[in-house]
Amino acid sequence: MASGYLMIQARTAGDALPLGGVEVSILDGQGNQLYGLTTDESGETEAVSLETVDKSLSLEEDYAGTPYTAYDVLAQASGFNSLYISGVPIFEGETAIQPVMLEPMEQLQRNPVVTEIVIEKPAVSSAAERAQEGPATEPRVLRQVVIPNPITVHLGSPSSSASNVQVSFPDYVKNAASSEIYPTWPDSALRANIYAIITFALNRVFTEWYRSRGYNFDITNSTAYDQAFVPGRTIYESISRIVDEIFNQYVRRQGQNAPYFTSFCNGTTVTCSGLSQWGTVSLANQGRDPLQILRAYYPNNIEIAETQAITGVVTSYPGSPLRTGSRGLDVQTIQNYLNRIRRNYPAIPAVTDEAGVFGNTTNAAVTKFQSVFGLLADGVVGKSTWNKISSLYTAVTRLAELNSEGTSLGIGTVPPGSVLQQGARGQDVVTLQYLLNMISEFYPEIPAISQDGIFGGGTRQAVVEFQQRKDLAPDGIVGPDTWRALYNVYLGIEGNVPMPGPDVNLIEYVVQPGDSLWLIAQRYGTTVDDIKNLNGLTGNLLNIGQVLKIPASGAVPPPYIEYTVRLGDTLWLISRRYGTTVEAIRSLNGLTSDVLHVGQILKIPTAADVSPSYFEYTVQPGDTLWQISRRYGTTVDAIKSLNGLTGDMLSIGQVLRIPESSF
Repeated sequence: MASGYLMIQARTAGDALPLGGVEVSILDGQGNQLYGLTTDESGETEAVSLETVDKSLSLEEDYAGTPYTAYDVLAQASGFNSLYISGVPIFEGETAIQPVMLEPMEQLQRNPVVTEIVIEKPAVSSAAERAQEGPATEPRVLRQVVIPNPITVHLGSPSSSASNVQVSFPDYVKNAASSEIYPTWPDSALRANIYAIITFALNRVFTEWYRSRGYNFDITNSTAYDQAFVPGRTIYESISRIVDEIFNQYVRRQGQNAPYFTSFCNGTTVTCSGLSQWGTVSLANQGRDPLQILRAYYPNNIEIAETQAITGVVTSYPGSPLRTGSRGLDVQTIQNYLNRIRRNYPAIPAVTDEAGVFGNTTNAAVTKFQSVFGLLADGVVGKSTWNKISSLYTAVTRLAELNSEGTSLGIGTVPPGSVLQQGARGQDVVTLQYLLNMISEFYPEIPAISQDGIFGGGTRQAVVEFQQRKDLAPDGIVGPDTWRALYNVYLGIEGNVPMPGPDVNLIEYVVQPGDSLWLIAQRYGTTVDDIKNLNGLTGNLLNIGQVLKIPASGAVPPPYIEYTVRLGDTLWLISRRYGTTVEAIRSLNGLTSDVLHVGQILKIPTAADVSPSYFEYTVQPGDTLWQISRRYGTTVDAIKSLNGLTGDMLSIGQVLRIPESSF
């Protein structure tokens, strides 16, 4: 009998944290255990062999049966709720990757509950009608084509009361493709279908198809309106590798910018004016390449375009691969990112090469990273590897910042006694927004929001989603019951999720005039709490000449970040915001004038030799450190450290130094 393969990946917080020690049972259709596995420190199991049906059945459009064998998976771990996944499809010769996203148990929860995910047949085998509607012309709603990372998916028809989930765009495409078609199809057919799936989603985002109608999501998972998506479903290595390569490429008409409306259907039990999914298999077998296949269904003047505008990614791909022997700022960036990521994924070896020199240890770290995340393990940083490293770096640093911020905010174990609703402001709103943001890392139905101390529409929507998730009245008002539920979930995360500590590899830093813990943490890509814990500091006061231990994860400062110009920006304002100079920005970007354009991407230097700057502020009646820090986009710790303050007491007329190098 034919065989396929199954691997389990147990990770959480947008892949920022691997879950080792998860006990996994793989069961047959009668509930018999075939394998008992345990995830390793990267959250993975080995790939195990499972019997299935012949691959040829999934290549026959007239075959009425099921062209795969389905298995069940049970995942359990101490401190987490359990997950039961039924109907995991195994195809001959294909490696199926089953994500296991376990939710932390709540505070005082005695026993884990079991959540079930049911994986139905791919949409290509369904006879359900498709009524995908799109723009009659090519509208220009957004200024440029941007990859939404994350994308917000509504789990039902547009007008239903179903939940939304936020998911990274590459993961969304992998899920949608695995939910729509069979992974055994020829490479050209897979690519043509994946291009259609990517472009369909980008068209929804570019035209604001749903958001312009008052909805708070980008796309639905209803095949009647959009394309299939099943949270937590199995994906396939053949699909995953293609998506990693092309997720920022899309179909458009020549001479136009807008993503073309790439409607599609299976072409057998359901017909439409767009792409025929089964027809792509026939054309691929005739030797057609992906673009030729797409032109068979869409206008002949379409082309494949690429966008480098990806939200939530710190730096974009430099344009050419990095490999052993490469040198420069881009190599230095990758080294820094990998050394930070390895704190969460210790299987990745440390990079000890000279900064900016791609040597043997950089190659080893890249190769292991590729192996852990299902990329071609060749030690070369091409586009797919660069994008994965960059996005994961963003995820792990965001989680670290949230974890550190909880300590600095003094969340405690007792909820505030206030009742909050839209329009409220102040410290309790900051606490609420922090709790929601931390919870959103582990519950994709809860949207991440701006933490600005103002209870606006976005905060209300996040509260409503949380209340629905916890079976509370979804009124958007935070009273005692909602506060209690928020704290139970948050304290469950704090008590059950193993957050990584500082790296054991360190460097030593000598404190210079004008230094503060906040500035040093920013310079070396770490946190104030990590430095304080590592050095046994109880306050923020530093002495010139003092020697500090700095986590080696930040030993190679990132040479620059990328910034997208917004309305009202000037070079001077951007330089103030990021603690650099107009001249440094102009030089790094080759600018000959100060003229900027909305949507323009600038490289902003973050080198350690950019002198920190500050301005002076005179304390006014009613001022607090928290209010001042919010007003000027900095932190309480940064102000206290820069001014040598050991407490929060201020005096009217007191002159404070306010750092201008705040994000």
